[in-house]
Amino acid sequence: MQTPNSNPASSTASDLGAKAADAIDGNRDAAASGMDSAASSLHAKADKLPGGEKVAGVAHTAANAMETAAGYVREHDVKSMLADVQKIVKDNPGPALLTAAALGFLLARTFSRN
Repeated sequence: MQTPNSNPASSTASDLGAKAADAIDGNRDAAASGMDSAASSLHAKADKLPGGEKVAGVAHTAANAMETAAGYVREHDVKSMLADVQKIVKDNPGPALLTAAALGFLLARTFSRN
C-alpha cells in the first residue's frame, strides 16, 4: 500500500518546488536591488511628471511602496512569503479572489497578444 508521500509524481513536484524556491531565494537580493533602483528613479522623476502635485504625490507614494516591498523581499524567504500570502487570502477571501481574477485576466491578455 502506497502512502501519499510515496507517489513518484508528488515527489517530483515537491523536488521541483524546492528547486524553484531555492532559485527564487537566490535572486531575492537582485530583485530587491532592482526595486530600490526603480523607486529611486521614480522619486527623482516624480516632480517633473505632467499633472502637477497630485501626480507627483502618487508617484512618490508608489516609490515608497516599492522601497517597502524591496525591504520585505530582502528580509523574507519564499517559505515565509507564501505563508504571508496564505494568511492574507484566508483573512480576505473576497478581495483575494478578485485580485486573482484580475491578474489572470491581465496575464491572459498579455500572452494572447504574442
